[in-house]
Amino acid sequence: MGVVLRRIFILTRYAVSGPGSWFAYLLYSAALGFQFAGVWISVQQIAWSKAFYDALENRDAGAALTEIGHFGLLVGASATFYLAGNWLKKRLMLFLRQRLTERVQDMWLANKAYWHLRPGYSALPVDNPDQRIAEDCRQFVDRLLKETLDLISRIVGLTSYLAVLWSLSSFPLALSLFGVDILISHYMVWAAFLYVALSSLITHLLGRPIKGLVFSQERQEANFRHALIQLRDGADEIAQASGEEAERRRLNRRFDAIRKNWFQLINAELLLGLFVRPYFQTVLRIPTFLALPAYFAGSVTLGGLMQLASAFSQVTTSLSWFIFSYRDLAEFAAVAERLDLLIKATQAPSSSPDAVCDIERPRLPNGPLQLYGLALTTPQGKALAPVPDLKLNPGETVWVKGASGVGKSTLLSAISGLWPYGAGMVSLPEVKLLALPQVPRVFPEGLAHAATYPQDPGVVGKADIENALQKVGLSHRVAALNQSDEEGYVGLSVGERQRLALARVLLNRPDILILDEATSALDARSEAELLTLLRCELPDAMIICAAHRPPEALGSFKVLELGGSLAETPSSETIMSFESSPTFATFGN
Repeated sequence: MGVVLRRIFILTRYAVSGPGSWFAYLLYSAALGFQFAGVWISVQQIAWSKAFYDALENRDAGAALTEIGHFGLLVGASATFYLAGNWLKKRLMLFLRQRLTERVQDMWLANKAYWHLRPGYSALPVDNPDQRIAEDCRQFVDRLLKETLDLISRIVGLTSYLAVLWSLSSFPLALSLFGVDILISHYMVWAAFLYVALSSLITHLLGRPIKGLVFSQERQEANFRHALIQLRDGADEIAQASGEEAERRRLNRRFDAIRKNWFQLINAELLLGLFVRPYFQTVLRIPTFLALPAYFAGSVTLGGLMQLASAFSQVTTSLSWFIFSYRDLAEFAAVAERLDLLIKATQAPSSSPDAVCDIERPRLPNGPLQLYGLALTTPQGKALAPVPDLKLNPGETVWVKGASGVGKSTLLSAISGLWPYGAGMVSLPEVKLLALPQVPRVFPEGLAHAATYPQDPGVVGKADIENALQKVGLSHRVAALNQSDEEGYVGLSVGERQRLALARVLLNRPDILILDEATSALDARSEAELLTLLRCELPDAMIICAAHRPPEALGSFKVLELGGSLAETPSSETIMSFESSPTFATFGN
């Protein structure tokens, strides 16, 4: 319980702290005030019960009609207070959800945690982070407001209801047990506490498995949604391969996991409901039964009996908060656990115990890019091909060459500062760096966002974007800049995506450009034209190019080979990946 409360406290602090937090406290106080007003209405309804039923017992029609009118006023006031409080609570929920979501997003994006915490890259990867950020933040704030407002108002109401019940149950209960006469004063008060305490214990014993099953259900539901997203994103490849049956099998496996956990969850809820549901249906009637001895003894009138029963019901209902909210509290605890684990993972991404993360990354104001003694590994600690030392000055190009799977992309990730696994040194000047993958990203917001990423299109300017698209051979796509959704990407080939990414280079103008098979989908002539364009536009940029063809259009270049020498060009010197001192070779066009 202490762990759960600590998690809730930490997450609540994230949601309410920061600029404008006074607004959250103001809304919460106002919503709580309406809850208290509802408690006052409930106390008035207890008094109304005596007056109305006494009027019935005395056959006083005038008094009964007056009380009916009084009842209408109480109902109207109760509804007004409830609706006003509910509106404020929803307004506050949006405010806190936005604040918590932004904080969790910041942690997820900071230090590239979203990259490090993927399966296969971390010893403790985070499953379905999108669901945790989008859905769990919403559920946490919703449960936080509902349960805390309800609990506080019940505690305040309990004080008022107990005072009323204590004053009404002044008569004692006399009974004989094993020949001993026992007189219990205010027995209705003690009966309420004993009744609810036993019921709460039974509820907890029956409902303990629910929290874990709710946690698992959220995970399985998120896995299924993610599989559907993958189906949408891979529509072209799936359709061309006629992979519908394979996708159906994959989706069925995900849904089978949902179904299996769901059956376990509803069985656990059924077991809990076998007790909670009868309790819920009888909690308003048991008070009347317990007060009958006083009524038959003539200690109270019919109106007094109904008033006593109403006060007892309010006390037991307030004390039964834990019982009635058990299912919601289990979900609240599960959501808090998922968010807490995500936040902890972002603060200290854990790698495999066999992996070494000892790459030094000195940053200098200016100067060359240097690799020295660099030895990279997989996240599991497996050594990759040795990396020769390298010194790259502004305006120079290096071609990273090697067989598929030898670690070219890993090396490029290490140079960009992303790959942490290995040892050695990667020294970069403090300049702008841009890396282009083989299959560039597209964005639902439209072509302009893809062309200017990571800049804001509004800052770059439409004329510059159009000019860049025309230079890379996408003049026919300029009209699509006016479309602010995915329609601008309809029919966009992989080659056109690569051209779009090269337009991004022209607009961002990096000082260090990393090309990872960034022109692989283009024909040789188009590739040469675009690489020539890049070198003309960025004459002083350091360009690191991993490709199967030598980037001759970039001008003279160095060759860095992973996993062996350039046997097919024996006349040329290369940066060799041997233990002996490497040499540098420069090639012309």
